[in-house]
Amino acid sequence: MPTYNKKSLDIVCFPSGSIGTNTYLIVCKNTNKAAVVDAPEDSFLKISRECEKRSCQLEKLILTHSHWDHIAEASLFKLPTYINAEDAYNLQRPGADGLRTHVAINPVEPRGYLKDGDIFFIGDSTWKVIHTPGHTPGGICLYCEAEGILLSGDTLFRGSYGRVDLPTSHPQRMEASLQKLGELPKETQVFPGHGSLTTIGQEHWLKLGLGGI
Repeated sequence: MPTYNKKSLDIVCFPSGSIGTNTYLIVCKNTNKAAVVDAPEDSFLKISRECEKRSCQLEKLILTHSHWDHIAEASLFKLPTYINAEDAYNLQRPGADGLRTHVAINPVEPRGYLKDGDIFFIGDSTWKVIHTPGHTPGGICLYCEAEGILLSGDTLFRGSYGRVDLPTSHPQRMEASLQKLGELPKETQVFPGHGSLTTIGQEHWLKLGLGGI
């Protein structure tokens, strides 16, 4: 359970489920208000216990995309849930994207849709939505400029990027998405949907897209 202490935020990462999907609890230190990013298997209990320990107020669930391993326990949180409109169909009808899953997933109706450039708040912290299609049509990253952090979902990993050979993937859209992330400040710390942290600067291949690795 790595915890990353920023100036105004605590970010707690819980690798969860059968393929080690990262779920993040983001807590504003000033207000003790919090949000969850992604909801894999076995995440609900972990997040609930951490929130109880911190006595924080959990306000929303944000999904970086709708693959089964990121939405498996979304229904358990019973929180206002937000996702990009291009991925909403698979949250409303899990399995509609054609991916096979070994777990039963209950549908969730989103409270709202997050599009490129949208601004939202977790307590006092300000976050910008970056639409990064490619791995899925509605993949998004969440960028907090003040803290220099990016939650990248399955768009960007340490030394790699999300698969583009899946039923709803699109290599050309991924190419453009990676190049877009490459424009962020080099010191931006990246919290991916799987695996360990990296920075934009470490991923020096980004501006070249898929062929850059």
